[in-house]
Amino acid sequence: MNKSPRSTNEEGRAGLNRRTLFAGASTVGALAAAATLIPGAPAEDTAAAEPRPAPARGGGYTLSDHVKQYYQTTRI
Repeated sequence: MNKSPRSTNEEGRAGLNRRTLFAGASTVGALAAAATLIPGAPAEDTAAAEPRPAPARGGGYTLSDHVKQYYQTTRI
């Protein structure tokens, strides 16, 4: 029986290792690119905001500044 120096199992592992290497390298490259694009990202505030009291008549909608800004962007 003639056996090649590498069996099919070894070739499969070599391909898998190569794929893993390239996948890891591309992930590291993407993270490095993202880090350079956002160098001054503010740190998250660890203190939680105080919860608002529950409305007396139910419901939870409040017209906040964020909602007002959204409404301004939807006007034609």
